[in-house]
Amino acid sequence: MFSLPLPLLGLSLLFSIGLCVHVVRTHREMFWLWIILIFQPLGGIVYLAAVIVPELLGGKTARNVGKAARQALDPQREYREAARAVDDAPTVANRVRMATAATELGKHAEAEQLYADSLTGMYADDAQLLLGRANALIELNRPAEALPLLEKLGEQPNAGRTPHTMLALGRVYHALGREEQADTALSWAADHYPGFEGIARYTVFLARQGRKDEARAKLAEIDKRLSKTHSHFRKEAKSWRDLAASAVG
Repeated sequence: MFSLPLPLLGLSLLFSIGLCVHVVRTHREMFWLWIILIFQPLGGIVYLAAVIVPELLGGKTARNVGKAARQALDPQREYREAARAVDDAPTVANRVRMATAATELGKHAEAEQLYADSLTGMYADDAQLLLGRANALIELNRPAEALPLLEKLGEQPNAGRTPHTMLALGRVYHALGREEQADTALSWAADHYPGFEGIARYTVFLARQGRKDEARAKLAEIDKRLSKTHSHFRKEAKSWRDLAASAVG
């Protein structure tokens, strides 16, 4: 079993104790104490990256690093905090935050209900809420209910032809057997959607339509783009690539 030399062990202990003091003084979650003390010195390094570095540096990049580290250690944290915010003040903004967190955890039924509860009054035509609910309904395999929401979005000049709306529309058309319309929407989304989801879903569509040569060409395009993708985004990108590859066979 690997163990640190005695002098380094002493330094690791002092380092960990100092971080534990920071946890207590800044009122951080108590699970950090266990992480820092049990997994010395790696637990302390994680705490530095997740909490202290973002505090010292500020800025969007540093905050994103901290958020990613916290999310990896406690995936439910944002959902819990969003739920508390809704309990304290059930505003539309807080409901949307909770719906987004629920979606990240695969709680699509809960997300759909939160969006539905928010689509009232002055927010009845809100583009973010309409698209959010439509996507939740798609994940719940209720495309017929999602279509009117997307058609309502289509009546809004700035919201009806965005990559996210077109991707959702293509998925709905495909689920309803309206393949020509699905092809048009998914093809457009593949060319305009940020990241890899749009092109991956279009590749899957092509493969399921028996258009294997076109699907393979799209998969090759994904591989080319993936080779140029920054390592920070490669894990998510590869998951979409794997989805496309499994359909192509």
